[in-house]
Amino acid sequence: MPEVTPGETGDGVQIDLISGARMEGLTSMEKIRLILDGVRDGNIVVLEEGLSPDEESKLIEVTMTEISPDEFNGIEIETYPHSQTGSQSLLDRLMGKGSDKKLTVIGPANQIETLHKDENLISALVSRK
Repeated sequence: MPEVTPGETGDGVQIDLISGARMEGLTSMEKIRLILDGVRDGNIVVLEEGLSPDEESKLIEVTMTEISPDEFNGIEIETYPHSQTGSQSLLDRLMGKGSDKKLTVIGPANQIETLHKDENLISALVSRK
C-alpha cells in the first residue's frame, strides 16, 4: 500500500480500500498484519471480500494481545452481508461454504463513535484523532 506521509491527509480520516486481489496471495497472518498496521495508524480499512470466520477470530485474538491504554484501544469490525444460512443448502452449511462476497469495515475503536448495520447499509461515524 502506498504510504501517506503525516500532514497529507490534513484533518481528515484516511480510508484504505483493499481489493480482493490484493488479499488473495497473502497468508492469514499477513492479512491480519496488513489490517492491524493500517488501523494502528488511525486508518479505516475496508476489505472488498472480507475475511473468513477463522481469520476474523484470529484478528480479534491478535488485537486483544496488542491493546495498550496509551497506544492502541482496539478495533471495531463489521461485515456486510452476514451469510444467509437460510438460503444455503444443508450440505453447504456443513461444509462451511458461506458467501465469500462480503464487505468488511475495520477501524480504531477510539475513532469510530457509531457503527450501525442493517441489511443494506454499514454506517460509521468517525471522529478525528
